[in-house]
Amino acid sequence: MSKLFPQAKLRNRAPYRFDIVGSFLRPENLKLARQQCGCGEISCADLTRTEDAEIEKLVAHQKAVGLSAVTDGEFRRTFWHLDFLAALDGVNEVDADKFSVQFKHHSVRPKTLKIVDKVDFPENHPFVEHYRSLQKIAAGTEVKLTIPSPSMLHLICTVRETDYQPIERYKNNNQLLLDDIAAAYIKAMKIFYALGCRNLQLDDTSWGEFCAEDKRKAYTERGLDLAQIAQDYVYMINKIVAEKPADMAITMHICRGNFRSTWFSAGGYEPVAETLFGGCNVDGFFLEYDSDRAGDFKPLRFIKNQQVVLGLITSKSGELENRDEIIARIKEATQYVDINQLCLSPQCGFASTEEGNILTEAQQWKKLEFIRGIAEEVWGN
Repeated sequence: MSKLFPQAKLRNRAPYRFDIVGSFLRPENLKLARQQCGCGEISCADLTRTEDAEIEKLVAHQKAVGLSAVTDGEFRRTFWHLDFLAALDGVNEVDADKFSVQFKHHSVRPKTLKIVDKVDFPENHPFVEHYRSLQKIAAGTEVKLTIPSPSMLHLICTVRETDYQPIERYKNNNQLLLDDIAAAYIKAMKIFYALGCRNLQLDDTSWGEFCAEDKRKAYTERGLDLAQIAQDYVYMINKIVAEKPADMAITMHICRGNFRSTWFSAGGYEPVAETLFGGCNVDGFFLEYDSDRAGDFKPLRFIKNQQVVLGLITSKSGELENRDEIIARIKEATQYVDINQLCLSPQCGFASTEEGNILTEAQQWKKLEFIRGIAEEVWGN
């Protein structure tokens, strides 16, 4: 029993009281192997063997730090989102003059996506084999799968793109595009479920953009109806959630950008809170709350029965936060959400792209030990 919150209880399903967003810093030998593979110096099979070996070590470390569910750290990806989305049927990754968003102080390698045919999920999608491999490595420990939200495909291809030209199938029929994307994700969800997945996280930066006053203004000036787009994204996600089995947890992670410890959006959740928190039927939200860029907790008043994983610990630097201040913020959040609907995690992953944030692996693990210690104080152990 927690001495700080006598009514606080442990939780035995995802999301957990002590949780993570999912990505981890890539070891240098993994970065080198990927580069060598890209240059033809080693084979794809050689790269896979290196990935397997490093993921085995990563999983062992996650278990040792006390996590209830483990990820592959996104070690097989270049980007947190493009690798998955570009492997969908009907979607191509293309070079661009610049990345679709601009991070503070850093530039991302310019890649984007284009819808070229009906969107669907192929049964031979590479993430299927990645999941099988992680299940084997996890050896009975729960596996958490992180993939980009369906919103991201629509956002990148039709909202951020200032010269979007729909293919014939989707001309004057955005609803069909929404339904095709949702159907592709439902198919993916069922395939991963059949492989044993019970913990699925949808990563989504669209809501971070819709919280930002400057981006809202820019989109509105282009004639976009952000209120309708927000409703469309909740519609897609709810279609997917409606099809999930009862023993599967689907959560959503929301952040404002995470590349080399920088960000691209700022603004509290208020502009989207009622639509998102009040209308989206996911099992939990992983919410960025490590800086004033995310605003206060008042928008959490719209939370219904979802779990809220407070991302109070930054993954953008190695310096540890003040324990008492974190506990005080958890207590502050209980003004809007019951303590047994709250959990704790980093605000984002440690490496949303293969470059990773600016901290060391040792600091990364210290952060997680710090979070675990606070979670044990607040909810017991």
